[in-house]
Amino acid sequence: RPLQTLFFFLFFFFEKEKRVPALSAAFDCQHGGRRALVVYPLSLQKNKHPILQPLSCLFVSIKGMSKDRMIEIRRQNCNPMTMKVTYYKKPVFIHQGYMQWLWDVDGRRYLDLFAGVATVSVGHCHPKVTAAAEQQLKKLWHTTSIYVYPTLHEYCEKLASHFPDPLKVIYLTNSGSESNDLAILMARLHTGNNDIITLRSKFFLFYMTNKGILLTMCPDVFRGPWGGSHCRDSPVQTIRECTCAQGHCMANEQYIAQLKETFATSVPNRIAAFFGEPIQGVGGAVQYPKNYLKDAYKLVRERGGICVADEVQTGFGRTGSHFWGFQGHDVIPDMVTMAKGIGNGFPMGAVVTTPEIAASFAKGLHFNTFGGNPLACAVASSVLDTIREDDTQQNSLRVGTYLMTELAKLRDKYEIIGDVRGKGLQIGVEMVRDKASRDPLPPEAMAEIFEDVKDMGVLIGKGAIYGQTFRIKPPMCITKEDVDFFMAVFDKSVRNYMERR
Repeated sequence: RPLQTLFFFLFFFFEKEKRVPALSAAFDCQHGGRRALVVYPLSLQKNKHPILQPLSCLFVSIKGMSKDRMIEIRRQNCNPMTMKVTYYKKPVFIHQGYMQWLWDVDGRRYLDLFAGVATVSVGHCHPKVTAAAEQQLKKLWHTTSIYVYPTLHEYCEKLASHFPDPLKVIYLTNSGSESNDLAILMARLHTGNNDIITLRSKFFLFYMTNKGILLTMCPDVFRGPWGGSHCRDSPVQTIRECTCAQGHCMANEQYIAQLKETFATSVPNRIAAFFGEPIQGVGGAVQYPKNYLKDAYKLVRERGGICVADEVQTGFGRTGSHFWGFQGHDVIPDMVTMAKGIGNGFPMGAVVTTPEIAASFAKGLHFNTFGGNPLACAVASSVLDTIREDDTQQNSLRVGTYLMTELAKLRDKYEIIGDVRGKGLQIGVEMVRDKASRDPLPPEAMAEIFEDVKDMGVLIGKGAIYGQTFRIKPPMCITKEDVDFFMAVFDKSVRNYMERR
């Protein structure tokens, strides 16, 4: 207590005198019978920036390789792509995480609103998931699925219970990319057709085009040629005018007409599959007109194809209203791919399909060394339990709706915020030169705001074709208080840019 009192006295004294741009302190405290270093980082810069409230009794130790050495190794020994995707001018050196928080090697705390690219679902180092991993590590790390072991079968039964009939057969993988690759192979084998169609987005531009897959127009009701103010299933609609009658959507009709044209001009009469995310991820949280996927699925099935819902980013309650994103579109796909949130950051993925499609695939031979690994299954099983026990899906709906509503106020305040969209905690904020043109905000401007947000203690992502959309996909344990802090930071960052411009 005396140390805490002294720290806060010194902090406010120096801050009042404006002698320090930021301050953090560390001291010992007793927590759960263990000694720990407690760090209180306060993101203040001469009373101009929002304050990160103190967070008590988290285990933080600051030891390890120097930052210069890490960057040297990153350049010389790591996959060169890691340098290409290092977003920040001043990199963030992450050391530790807990729930919605991350710490760098200097002990500075960040509010994580990107969750390792929408991957940390229930929270960094969530105590329940950590305990499940520790318990399994003491029993069995790995064995082959040639043998019968409890964790694999317990998890498959538990995951299957979250799906409607006939989606009951599960293939476990190691990642979302592997899940989608497997789904492509299964679709081609089952239908006997080769052509696959998906919606244009940044992810599919670099992932799918080298697999012989055709991209069709993305039904983006903000940036696309058609859109309106009642098109999407979201608490926040676009700023575009809409003349549609109640229950009628001209934009959806036009985008479906484009899909029909693709079928008529670019593929054979019979196709293998259609892939679609319920809400685009890397594409910038793009949402489609409300009935688009339902109408698209009908067209695909008329041509002998199967419908694949890519739930890598939208699954496990992230959209708030439903456990799976496809449920919000009132459709049942033939196959569902997933990863990311399935293991709360543990490398795992899955494909869920029907007995009929599984039977077709069983005519060949498929084996995966690490798919269904005992440790992965234990972690993923704990994630499902934690989502239920912590009411994570409802928190996504409640906090995500609040966040989008607050962001919409900033959209109305600033000319460069063109669109706010999403559901639950799958959110995109599209930045523009001006609302009239809807031209993307240039990359250098995006980088300025992005860096400013980071420097004030918040981590977000970027996406969309031109990198013009901020992606907000936090661990689903964030609170309204976290939202208030982020809103103050984002408001300040946009205002800083507008003043510099």
